[in-house]
Amino acid sequence: MKVYINQIPVEGLHVEGTEPSKILDLKDPDIQPVSDVQYSLEVGLSDGGLFATGTVGVDLELQCVSCLERFRYPLRVTDFACQVELTGSETVDLTEPVREDILLALPPHPHCDWNGERVCQGVFPRAKTESAEQPPAGNQEAWGALDQLKLK
Repeated sequence: MKVYINQIPVEGLHVEGTEPSKILDLKDPDIQPVSDVQYSLEVGLSDGGLFATGTVGVDLELQCVSCLERFRYPLRVTDFACQVELTGSETVDLTEPVREDILLALPPHPHCDWNGERVCQGVFPRAKTESAEQPPAGNQEAWGALDQLKLK
């Protein structure tokens, strides 16, 4: 993903497109890209460097850590930003910063029910979040005993 420095006007330049997913260099069989890497960036020059801000993303097929089923996951980094120091070359390659931000945004424990559209039937299904004000049923006795505790 090369940007030609001579083509960037003073007010900056909008670039968008796709790059092959092989730039991600993913070696994990549980993470497979199913689309090219998309980018939409604003690039500009300032103080001897090139800056780029915008959105990068890729569609992935991940394996659920609970049920082991594969599912589609659209990974988007909407706040991508990088600054690259100019070295005298005619081009600046943004491949590594884009790759790094995408890899950092990967979910550490992917679940097939990440967006609520399906219910994971895995070994450890995630429970619905309970209200913080009401302790779960069955723990009332433990809280009552703690309320009776005299510390002074």
